This record gives sequence, C-alpha cells and structure tokens, in this order.
Amino acid sequence: MSIRFTAKARRGMVAFAVAAGLAVGVAGCGGGDDGKTPQASASVSKSGGSNASAQEGQSDTPLAELKGEDGLLLQVTSAVRDSGGFVTVNGDIKNDGANSVVIPAQVSGDETEITKHGFSLGGATLVDSKGKKRYYVLRDTDGRPLTSTGITNVESGQTIPVFMQFPAPPADTTDVTLQLPTFSSGTIKISG
Repeated sequence: MSIRFTAKARRGMVAFAVAAGLAVGVAGCGGGDDGKTPQASASVSKSGGSNASAQEGQSDTPLAELKGEDGLLLQVTSAVRDSGGFVTVNGDIKNDGANSVVIPAQVSGDETEITKHGFSLGGATLVDSKGKKRYYVLRDTDGRPLTSTGITNVESGQTIPVFMQFPAPPADTTDVTLQLPTFSSGTIKISG
C-alpha cells in the first residue's frame, strides 16, 4: 500500500510540475486588464484583447502591411524566431477608415477548438513556400490560440497591438507568407 501511495504521489508531483510549467509559459502570453501601456510582455487591452509588446527585432518600418476590409490594416512589425521552437509575429491592427469597424469573425478561423474560446486571430497561418508547409497558430493545452484575443471592433483612427505565435519553420527558412482571413497576404522576414 505504501509503494502504491508513493507512486501515486510521484505521478501527482510530476503532473503538478508540468501544469505549473505550462501555466508559467501561458502567463507569458497574456496579462491583466489594467488599462496601462503594454510592458515587455503580452498584456490585455481595454477592449479585452491580448496585445503584443515591444520585442527584439521590431522596427519602425513595418515588415509587411496586410489590407483588410473597411479600412482595416495589419502592420507586421516583427517576426522573431525563439530558441524554444516558435516564431512570434508582432504587429498593429489599425483602422484607417472613417467609421468603427467590427473585426470579421473569419479572422478567428473555423476550427472548433479555437473558436470555442472566443474571438482571436486564430485563423492566421504562416506559409513556407520553400519547404512547402503551412504553419497554424499554436495553442495551449486547453486549445486556446496563442494570439491576441477579444478584439471585436476597432474605432476610427485606433491602433491595437497584436501578436501571433507559430511553430518555427526550419532555421534556413527566413521568408514566409503571413495569411489572415479577410486580409491580403504579405511576405515577412523572420529574424533570430
């Protein structure tokens, strides 16, 4: 009986350690709704969406501009390869139109696992033409996409920082095409 209890206790501790590690990793992808300017990690905006922050590799000149409907524009400011095997794409969604715009539902994608968690940029993909592969947005263990979430509309003239995380293509692949439903596609260069 004591051997059985010890084995169960060990499994429980291993499960706890794995869960704690995942929680810390996911916590780095989101934050509280305090209305402050984003810091050096992802946070949540007043509209309830996760926002990207200043990261290494961001520049003043966008890597790409993807045009959406009704004056929406996604400006990609960085695409950074991490040693952990993923690429984080940061940018801004801007409304250059004269009216408030509701973000199209298609931007979340059509996968049930992603859409059940609410609005996100979960429909985004990176296409590696050289390797002939398409990379979908990463998800946490509960199926939530590792992207900005909760952004449902953009007021005229408003700019909202956004991010998306993808599995990293091979190290020798630096140019990929970012696709987001209802937006034009754009080629971006991965750094790092």
